[in-house]
Amino acid sequence: MGEEGMVNHEKNSSVRGNPKLKVLPLIALIFYEVSGGPFGVEDSVRAGGGPLLSLLGFLIFPLIWSIPEALVTAELATSFPENGGYVIWISSAFGPFWGFQEGFWKWFSGVMDNALYPVLFLDYLKHSFPIFNHLIARIPALLGITVSLTYLNYRGLHIVGLSAVSLAAFSLFPFLVMGILSIPRIKPKQWLVVDFKNVDWRGYFNCMFWNLNYWDKASTLAGEVENPSKTFPKALLGAVVLVVSSYLIPLLAGTGALNSSPSKWTDGYFAEVGMLIGGFWLKWWIQAAAAMSNLGLFEAEMSADAFQLLGMSEIGMLPAIFASRSKYGTPTFSILCSATGVIFLSWMSFQEILEFLNFLYSIGMLLEFAAFIKLRIKKPDLCRPYRVPLQTFGVTMLCLPPALLLVLVMCLASIKTFIVSGIVITIGIFLYFSLVHAKNRKWINFDVELVVPSDDLDVPQPHQEVTDEASVSLLPVLSSSEIDLELSETSAEGVLKLE
Repeated sequence: MGEEGMVNHEKNSSVRGNPKLKVLPLIALIFYEVSGGPFGVEDSVRAGGGPLLSLLGFLIFPLIWSIPEALVTAELATSFPENGGYVIWISSAFGPFWGFQEGFWKWFSGVMDNALYPVLFLDYLKHSFPIFNHLIARIPALLGITVSLTYLNYRGLHIVGLSAVSLAAFSLFPFLVMGILSIPRIKPKQWLVVDFKNVDWRGYFNCMFWNLNYWDKASTLAGEVENPSKTFPKALLGAVVLVVSSYLIPLLAGTGALNSSPSKWTDGYFAEVGMLIGGFWLKWWIQAAAAMSNLGLFEAEMSADAFQLLGMSEIGMLPAIFASRSKYGTPTFSILCSATGVIFLSWMSFQEILEFLNFLYSIGMLLEFAAFIKLRIKKPDLCRPYRVPLQTFGVTMLCLPPALLLVLVMCLASIKTFIVSGIVITIGIFLYFSLVHAKNRKWINFDVELVVPSDDLDVPQPHQEVTDEASVSLLPVLSSSEIDLELSETSAEGVLKLE
């Protein structure tokens, strides 16, 4: 199954004049795609029955989860420096069916995740402006925030990147101040407190996992990065250090300087910690930083989701309209689709979707680790500008601990999460074969100009010189009988190589 499409040369050329992302803006975007600051990590102290498990978690989990995921992302993003990221990795390893499923799961979970941030922004403001407790003010504010931030995404990814740098500095600086002010009051023995009888293991692992995932998200912007082979590894390393530091410094300061009960450590408690350590001015600063951090999280997530859709359109998985760009080089229709999803889902709460997001994300990451290993075995000669300095057995061992963690998180999920995730997976399968049928009947325009049959699974590498700038179309034209066969096997037959 498969065909290849030549991406319109003029369209590609038209976006070259737009500024590309450099190291610092990319670090800020990765920071916001993964973290956004220590807002939300307070619950790890409560769920962990005290500071000890929380502190150990943010020391150990990055070693067995964040660093392996960042290394895998660095190798694959530099090997396939195109918008679409993990969709292209999975398609190259397992075919377009699984690539499309990966893209749908990640986009859907991203939009749901993004719907939280305007809500959380108002939740922080309502402490100072109670009017936002009322729907008559809350609904227009949610719409206004979503529209304003969507417009900022429309204006250009480099603007989003620079905005993320400013927001990150503003969001993190009060915690640096709090850490300095807490030094005279710190009692190290308080870091060792833990009550195993009150540990909520499901809440603890979900909190840890959610606060340390999404390192692969920036790969969907790879086509917008300047010199990705060098920029991506540097940015991922910088982001890992920044994220871990942004968690540990506030936790060490708050739990070491205060003798607060673990039950008090819930979302938003850092504002109270700031007041107890520095006074009301620090509390207000942290509240303002939390509110602004949510804006940065929204911008980073919206950019990644929109450019993922653009990348899927450029390789023929989605209709051509998703690849249409504005004069600023941004994917207009893809941004509008993501923004519409955010508006319709903004009524959901953090508690309702955290476990669900983690479940879908875990499925996708297991597929990414499998693709990483398969590409090492199947395509040992693939040009890898950055390569994890391990052989096949070594990278398999590297992926094993995070894979076991993913399985653990999935096993801790509730029955409701299994049911909802099953529905989403079913919708993804239906959409794939519906788009195949629509393309076969030519009901919808796809960005594909050339079809060459082949049985090769290889994908032309974007970093190599290709005079016609061809890219791979991963959505095939199938007959009805072939569609039935694919439905029964739920597998893809291949990606075609352009002669």
